[in-house]
Amino acid sequence: RPESRVWTVMLLLGTCLLYCARVTVPICAVALSTHFSWDKKQSGIVLSSFFWGYCLTQIIGGHISDQIGGEKVLLLSASAWGFLTVLTPLLTQITSAHLVFMTSSRFLMGLLQGVYFPSLASLLSQKVRESERAFTYSTVGTGSQFGTLVIGGAGSLLLDWYGWESVFYFSGLLTLLWVYCTCKYLLSEKELIIPIGYLMRGLSISKQTKVPWKQLFRKAPIWAVIIAQLSTASTFFTLLSWLPTFFKETFPESKGWVFNVVPWLVAIPTSLFSGFLSDHLINQGYKTITIRKFMQVIGSGVSSIFALCLGQTSSFCKAIVFASASVGLQTFNHSGISVNVQDLAPSCAGLLFGVGNTGGALLGVICVYLAGYLIETTGSWISVFNLVAAVNSIGLCAFLMFGEAQRVDTDSTYMDL
Repeated sequence: RPESRVWTVMLLLGTCLLYCARVTVPICAVALSTHFSWDKKQSGIVLSSFFWGYCLTQIIGGHISDQIGGEKVLLLSASAWGFLTVLTPLLTQITSAHLVFMTSSRFLMGLLQGVYFPSLASLLSQKVRESERAFTYSTVGTGSQFGTLVIGGAGSLLLDWYGWESVFYFSGLLTLLWVYCTCKYLLSEKELIIPIGYLMRGLSISKQTKVPWKQLFRKAPIWAVIIAQLSTASTFFTLLSWLPTFFKETFPESKGWVFNVVPWLVAIPTSLFSGFLSDHLINQGYKTITIRKFMQVIGSGVSSIFALCLGQTSSFCKAIVFASASVGLQTFNHSGISVNVQDLAPSCAGLLFGVGNTGGALLGVICVYLAGYLIETTGSWISVFNLVAAVNSIGLCAFLMFGEAQRVDTDSTYMDL
């Protein structure tokens, strides 16, 4: 138990540092544009290049994690993105093609970070018992909110005091320190060694694998959780991208730190509460699938209601409440579909999570663009929140109709969970 708690804390910190590294360029976007004389279009190329790389390594990262262990893939990727973040300011001084270099750097950052969450799903599915998965995943998942807040606060101060380079050094060095501490105190020398044979086994998706992963995609519950994950990920990206602009345009006199901080602060306790409530209800004897669907109704359904209310209000205080409720309740997805992948196929949870996350990232790019198109066409923010609610509804209906919590990655007979 003590080791489990230490691992949970370290993985939470890892998720926090993942987001710190991910948000360095958005935090420094204005400073970088001024320093390198970029226009809005060029800045957009740099910012969007991350997501294209992020889409490409989700599936293979999850599969390798299922084969050789998620902790090894996590530490390898974190080491790489930590070094890349530290070296970025240094390398900009020796190249004149700054736009090409920064675009390539962000694309590579996306490739390296794309393996993180599938690896995390694989690791937790193999190391954490079913009745504790929701709280563990929800706790680790709060690192995304912590990371956004840390880099938003500390990064803004460093940017003002020491320039944009300091933000990259801060994020990269902390990541490398985390990797060092994890390797030194939580893993043995044997666990750190990755034999070439194991790595090659992870890279090849063989027909001889014990897991009939091709047959999995013929199962309705698998597609239900993938569609739901795809929907929730895309709507999260949409809100993350457009909420600041919504508040700036709708309430121009409002303070930026309020609407950029409060919703993410609210999301931390709601994520922890959803995990605790889910595991508590399962331990009380409720069916696992019943609780997973209940959590998803709150995460996709109730959160969408508050998103629709956000588009209708003209009060800044009410808008903050609605935005905080919508963003906060979305964290209930951690105790719904995010752990349902581990219920269905713990032996290949990383691979399946990678499939859903890849689709979610791609659909997210489409939804973010479509939201901007709707704003330009209709001149109303209501259409954006209608889009969020519609996409969430599709995923929720699929999960409610076809979602299950019985293992489908083995031929053995299991009791109905």
